[in-house]
Amino acid sequence: MSDTHTDVPSVLAHPLPRPVPADELAACPVGDVFRRVGDKWSMLLLILLGGRPHRYNELLRSIEGISQRMLTRTLRGLETDGLVRREVFPTVPPGVEYSLTPLGRSLLEPLSAMADWAVAHEPEIRRARAESQA
Repeated sequence: MSDTHTDVPSVLAHPLPRPVPADELAACPVGDVFRRVGDKWSMLLLILLGGRPHRYNELLRSIEGISQRMLTRTLRGLETDGLVRREVFPTVPPGVEYSLTPLGRSLLEPLSAMADWAVAHEPEIRRARAESQA
């Protein structure tokens, strides 16, 4: 929220330039985070790891339809962004466990707020979609 307008959502507190420059849009940290958590698998992995650490194969078995390649790519992206920690255990074969970092854990509250909003407004969204197709 802005300092002077406490009733204005923070995304509206600062006007965007018109037109929005492509390089500014690409560099926007908000869009960057939305691109990460808005892909098909990242939010689901964050939620699973929010409950407790998981081994790789446990995650693979827990998510119907995800390929090994996509699970690996998504986990690497989340790790690169500092949201997920990968720990290798010195066993034969090496065991690997994934857990949320403190940064990743801090993302659970805003993700929960967005999920709560989606559930609360799902009937309205479904109705609007049906009306737009009529």
